Amino acid sequence: MTSITDAEDGPAQGAAGLARTMLDAEAERRELQLEDERETLFADDLLPGVGGNQLTLREGIKIGGVFAFVMLLLIQSFDELESAVLSVLAPNIRDSLGVSDGTIVFISAASGAFIVLGALPMGWLADRLRRAPVIGWASAFFALMVFSCGLAGNALALFWSRFGVGVAKSNSIPVQGSLIADSYPIGIRGRISASITGSARLAGVLSPVLVGGIAAIAGGNGGWRWAYFCLGIPMIPLSIIAFRIPEPPRGQFEQLEVLGEVIEDNKPAPISIEAAFARLNRIRTYKTMLMAFAAMGFGLFTGPVLQNLYLERHFGLQAFGRGVIGTVNGLGVLMVLPFAARRYDALFHRDPARALRLLGLLILPVGFLLPIQYAMPNPVLFTAFSVLPFVLLITAFTMVNPVLQAVVPYRLRGMGSALGAIYVFFIGATGGALLAAFFTNAVGPRTAILVLSVPSTILGGALVMRGASSIKHDLSLVVAELRDDLAEHERQAADPEHVPAIQVHDLDFSYGQVQVLFNVSFEVQRGEVLALLGTNGAGKSTILRAIAGLGTPSRGVVRLHGVPITYVTPELRVKYGVRLLPGGKGVFPRMTVRENLEIGAYIYRADRADRDRRIERVLDLFGDLRGRMDQMAGSMSGGQQQMLALAITLLHDPDVLLIDELSLGLSPIVVQELLVIIERLKAEGMTIVIVEQSLNVALAIADRAVFLEKGQVRFEGRAEDLRSRDELVRAVFLGTEGG
Repeated sequence: MTSITDAEDGPAQGAAGLARTMLDAEAERRELQLEDERETLFADDLLPGVGGNQLTLREGIKIGGVFAFVMLLLIQSFDELESAVLSVLAPNIRDSLGVSDGTIVFISAASGAFIVLGALPMGWLADRLRRAPVIGWASAFFALMVFSCGLAGNALALFWSRFGVGVAKSNSIPVQGSLIADSYPIGIRGRISASITGSARLAGVLSPVLVGGIAAIAGGNGGWRWAYFCLGIPMIPLSIIAFRIPEPPRGQFEQLEVLGEVIEDNKPAPISIEAAFARLNRIRTYKTMLMAFAAMGFGLFTGPVLQNLYLERHFGLQAFGRGVIGTVNGLGVLMVLPFAARRYDALFHRDPARALRLLGLLILPVGFLLPIQYAMPNPVLFTAFSVLPFVLLITAFTMVNPVLQAVVPYRLRGMGSALGAIYVFFIGATGGALLAAFFTNAVGPRTAILVLSVPSTILGGALVMRGASSIKHDLSLVVAELRDDLAEHERQAADPEHVPAIQVHDLDFSYGQVQVLFNVSFEVQRGEVLALLGTNGAGKSTILRAIAGLGTPSRGVVRLHGVPITYVTPELRVKYGVRLLPGGKGVFPRMTVRENLEIGAYIYRADRADRDRRIERVLDLFGDLRGRMDQMAGSMSGGQQQMLALAITLLHDPDVLLIDELSLGLSPIVVQELLVIIERLKAEGMTIVIVEQSLNVALAIADRAVFLEKGQVRFEGRAEDLRSRDELVRAVFLGTEGG
């Protein structure tokens, strides 16, 4: 067999140089066209939530439903009440259980870390199942754990009860957040978030006085327990009613604003956690916002407890007095939050970058106001100067979820919120809890809160403002994905009989900071053999990895029979019929041929007859292996090992077979034997994508070919057309004028 790299120089040099020049010019033209298309996506009237008519809050709630709004409001209100119990009554609980300030600070703030443990499962469920049952069961577990907190007899028991509370609360961000985003229009999400948070904050406004009053009425060291008992009772009927919250179509408002219609995917392919995280980590605005609020979390979650410890130690305030200060702060939030949310929605409607800068401008002053607040000589002045920083932080924190929901693809909203919880609660809350416990015991609560909150708040505000520079770009990528979904939906509806077996569309792929694929698109029809050709490093094997699920693209989509599988696990793609024969060694050299085949068919061990049938079938294909069943695989020739590797792959009756470098390093005789096998599979209707360096090998079996150079598609067409275009092939493979 003659590889293209063996082609002669000489007469074709001039033609090759001309062809390469033409290809480079064409590549430059395509790049400019691609940039123009991407710039077009930046037009404000195409970005979801930007431009068009702005809804009133009442109109938006009517569209999404009053029932869901009220239920989520009530559930979050009880979350606020529960949080207030430990914050306000921390000194009482400390004295009752006989622990230090640092211990009670750690137990209270670490509940944020407990949320992390439930965030990933909750996010996974939110992207796959109806969300109302998840909310209902989580609320019931919340009620049980709140009762358990009231029964805690020591610090360890309280710690584990708070663990349960945190896990139950973990549904609020990924499940409730994604449900809100899918239920209510984009243009009012800031006000919806503010309305739910503000109404819940109303409970928070009353909660310091309420829980402080309950503790005072109950009296004694155990008065704090009754606050937990009284809170747990109404959560039981509320959790039962939560099961009736309606399930909205996912991504409906993004689709309506960009496409003008809603395309419901009734059987979406499950999304893997690894692929979801890989995709989310490439959204610049998302990453920046997570880093910002993770930094702020060092002071945000420990602040309320440290403040109450400081008020009790420095001013001698008891539970009711501390509750009054918390109530005043909450009233400030209630007065400001509706106006700030309206301003945020209006700015986002006109310019998302300005809306994000607004959040940064709310956060930055807090770092300078806190030292002034903690320098006040009496409780009255302390309260007066505590309102503004508290209002600014809570307002900014309330608006962050609408920002994240806007830039995250709607299929990943649950996992996106879960990853946000990991950054904010695990890094921020847990890190802050550990540091706060250390500083509180060492230097007292005032120094602890200043050391943690001042630098972290300034850093968080600066990062939020930095995120404003990328939000339009990230929104434009959401638009691109929605448009691609619509185009594919319309094509499948128009011609359902000719849906490609494999579709790769607008694929970008990077290893770290190095991008190796650029806007790669091609299709493989059912029963077709496609050859991927190109020089070393062109990205051929990377494409096979992306199709097999061994890597997540930074942009673009992979479809199997019209169903997006871009974020599906490799294991599930195998069940769907996608099999990859990797280049290099694909056998266990220290096992016999028989053992290799049995290991390859291990998943069929429950049905021994089926396993033996599969092994017998591949032995019929590869007759030479039948006489080597007891031979060590490592002692066979390279060609025989390649046959064994292919036989193991074919044990699973793949629907789509991906082959990386079939003929690499093999003799012409062995290659010819393998080609006979491929021809037989082709005749049986198997879809095959094969990466080859040898042009003759590829053209002997391929129906069509795709040429790649430097991660871009340079040519796509019938394999037969290449035989008469030697100058094009030479330019693509050799890449120089000299051949």
